[in-house]
Amino acid sequence: MKKFILLILIFTSFSVSSQEDAWIYFTNKPQAATFLSNPLSMLTQRALDRRANQNIPLDIKDVPIHQDYLNQISNANGITIKAKSKWLNAAHVRGTQSNIQALSLLSFVSYIDFANGNLNAKAASSSSNNEFNSIYKNLDATIDYNYGTSANQIQMLNGHLLHEQNFTGQGKIIAVLDSGFTGVNTAMPFQNLINNNQILGGYNFPDANSNYFTRHFHGTYVLSCMGSVVENQLIGSAPNAQYYLFITEDVNEENPVEESYWVEAAELADYYGADIINTSLGYFGYDNPSYSYTYNDMNGTTSFISRGLNIAHSRGMIVVVSAGNSGTTANPNIGTPADALKAFTIGAVDNNENYVSFSSIGPTFDGRVKPDIVAKGLAATLSDTNGSIITASGTSFSSPIIAGMVASFWSAVPNLTNDQVIQFIKESSDNFTNPTAQKGFGVPDFQLALNNALNLENVVANHPVLYPNPVENEFTLLTNFINSKLYIFNAIGQLADEKEILSKQGVYSLSNLNSGIYFYKIETSNKTFSGKIQKK
Repeated sequence: MKKFILLILIFTSFSVSSQEDAWIYFTNKPQAATFLSNPLSMLTQRALDRRANQNIPLDIKDVPIHQDYLNQISNANGITIKAKSKWLNAAHVRGTQSNIQALSLLSFVSYIDFANGNLNAKAASSSSNNEFNSIYKNLDATIDYNYGTSANQIQMLNGHLLHEQNFTGQGKIIAVLDSGFTGVNTAMPFQNLINNNQILGGYNFPDANSNYFTRHFHGTYVLSCMGSVVENQLIGSAPNAQYYLFITEDVNEENPVEESYWVEAAELADYYGADIINTSLGYFGYDNPSYSYTYNDMNGTTSFISRGLNIAHSRGMIVVVSAGNSGTTANPNIGTPADALKAFTIGAVDNNENYVSFSSIGPTFDGRVKPDIVAKGLAATLSDTNGSIITASGTSFSSPIIAGMVASFWSAVPNLTNDQVIQFIKESSDNFTNPTAQKGFGVPDFQLALNNALNLENVVANHPVLYPNPVENEFTLLTNFINSKLYIFNAIGQLADEKEILSKQGVYSLSNLNSGIYFYKIETSNKTFSGKIQKK
């Protein structure tokens, strides 16, 4: 089976090639100090501003891979570099098993991870658990706006209320990682994006060129859920956001290199300063079954793509991911990167907010709630490559509907961090106190999320806010009273810790304290605030 498009499974046979895929991990980054001392050599000013706004420092992951290492790998016998990742300090290579293993002799190679886990030393004595004859591919497709038939998919989220307040994604950038964007540059529903220069650029990774208005229709459908404007027919969830378009999916094959393309695209999205990534893609089985995953691998950190997604989130972006369309199959659970620790995973409901059976279910193998929330995925309204307004089904469309609403919400409260945005949206959802394997925390209410966020801003203006409480190791302090001190006292009033408050939002550690009840006091030049805090 090559692809899963519009809920149709296509079966095909695979042939075993002498060529293998593997990730080569490097030991270090010798020029790290030089790059870290010159941040604009690594990231654009907009990316640096996003980091500063969320109090996220630069680190070694931001430093490019040492070019000489790539040159030596590229010049090695029979080796082709297919992709690379500075975040994971690794290159995706293709070659024979022996030629790839020979790279381990290079002093700067830390270790080699074959896509076929049976070739790795740690798995040499175990048999494969990949008992899949078919492959699941999650190209999951089956102001005063007149939304037409798209009204339901926006209104069930109370997204229209944000739009009426002119929160339509302005000032936010969404990177769309997909299989192709044919017709976007010519079809009428996208002309608002073209005419207003809202498409900022992109890249075609499978073809290694800048022609991203090509290859496939799926990304076009996805983008239309966010950015299209056709009065009386289709209004996207973020019509005034800006977009980068990245092709990472190769519809002609199913191979782990697509995970590596995805991570490289996410790094480029970070470089350009994108705020949100939408990815209506998912991976579980591959053309070569030896490369395939099992449900045990859906733990948030096993796959290359999920590890890359987690890092993307740590850079201050929100990564919105479709849950997948495997709900009615023998393997109904989410694939990857929907399993990632930091993925904002979206399932599908119908126009009455009922779960639809094709939507992949949770939890992750390690027991986390997935999907996180849901949106309309059955008979979603969108544009095809010719500009015709159609309906199609799949979590591919639930995801961008939410990604656009995230942009619209975040444009209303731009000072929030990515974690805060996600938390407010989850807490607004109708199943928040009783999540299920089918709908997660349920259908969000973006007006409620906005009300709660604005209330928090008002509270912070008058009184510091400390969360989470109870604290495991770290807590965040929101306050307008900077250049002050935070004192922590134990239950008998002894000073246990003190910290300088140098920013409006800071993360502080209590890892040096034992479990128990503590009291805090914040002293400013003319005010004192106090409260109780519990260390788990």
